[in-house]
Amino acid sequence: MSHIQFEKRILKNGLTVIHHLDTNTPFVVVNTLYKIGSKHEHPTKTGFAHLFEHLMFEGTDDVPYFDGPLQESGGENNAFTNNDYTNYYDIVPDINAEIPFWLEADRMVNLNINSSSLKLQKKVVIEEFKENYINPPYGDIQHLLRNMVYQKHPYQWPTIGKNILDIQNATLKDVKAFYQHNYVPDNCILVIAGNIQQKITFEWAEKWFGHIPKSSFVEREIDSEPTQTAAREYTHYADVPQSMIIIGFQMPRRLEIGYFEADLLTDILSSGQSSRFHQKLVKERKLFSEIDAYITGSIDTGMFVIEGRLHESIDIKVAEEAIWHEIFKLQNEGISEMEIEKVKNQMMTYMKFSDASLLNKAINLAYFEMLGNVNLINEEANEYEKITADSTQSFCKKYLNPQQSSTLYYLSSTCK
Repeated sequence: MSHIQFEKRILKNGLTVIHHLDTNTPFVVVNTLYKIGSKHEHPTKTGFAHLFEHLMFEGTDDVPYFDGPLQESGGENNAFTNNDYTNYYDIVPDINAEIPFWLEADRMVNLNINSSSLKLQKKVVIEEFKENYINPPYGDIQHLLRNMVYQKHPYQWPTIGKNILDIQNATLKDVKAFYQHNYVPDNCILVIAGNIQQKITFEWAEKWFGHIPKSSFVEREIDSEPTQTAAREYTHYADVPQSMIIIGFQMPRRLEIGYFEADLLTDILSSGQSSRFHQKLVKERKLFSEIDAYITGSIDTGMFVIEGRLHESIDIKVAEEAIWHEIFKLQNEGISEMEIEKVKNQMMTYMKFSDASLLNKAINLAYFEMLGNVNLINEEANEYEKITADSTQSFCKKYLNPQQSSTLYYLSSTCK
């Protein structure tokens, strides 16, 4: 793995600026990460972080159409929100690298939030809520599962929000307060990557962002999630073509021991046709049409999730017992070194290709800085290399237990 060079400075107003030089590209990425995700929302005002991802493109008095100057300069942009943070990125030819500095600084302080823009973006987000979480088959799985796995932590609702009414009832006063509290320089990480010199990067960062006042930002205190000690179950009927079983487990935080084992274990269980679940439960026993294991990658207590779609004639309890049989087999018999090496090699290949992308490097530099150590971008590969068959088996024994499971039986209405 190549070593990614960077330089970091913090402006007087608290804005963290990171520069990464890459002269092999004619482009520059300006990545702006705000440490505001759905976990920072008030329980009665959920979905605001995602709503603001939309509102941030509404423009300012100086730039009524945010995309305009970028498109005219040959650039592009996008954004995403998750439970932990909101991320915006702009990609421009290096000759126009100063334009995103101007645009991002402008909308950090001058965003045009009015009744008209709020009404429009509320409508967009509400439609997105309906199209992705209410109307489609299986759309409400994350709402149901998270509410089981998390009793106190605000991960109990997905990024879209807990309830569509929270967005419908959002007032202009609410969203302005949210913006003024969270969209401030001392809650932001700015990464500049590409064919731009370090001296120019820090000069432009000071020129465009340095005048913005430091805020009195205080991060909202978040309840930690208690360790689960008893199994949780919930049965839900819906008009869906196939019944599903979804089992969620609490897992370590992003920086805790066991996180990387969890990540590789999902590959051992369900990545590709040679994976354990596919070989035993799909191909051999023909219980599932598909079955997957994944982690949420959360900064705080995460979720290790197993979810499978059953063939029509299969009893849900038979399918559930088959999943547990494979888990207990891992716990009792362990994992072969060959399995571990295979998934580790796959991970190294994925990380190598990811590091080749200028945009990925910019996003990852901001993300690891948010975690507290930007140099983790160069250290993660070593963490995966350290994983052994024994450490993965230990994770399985510690976390994948019936008393620590939350099982959602998502049944087709025809099963009633």
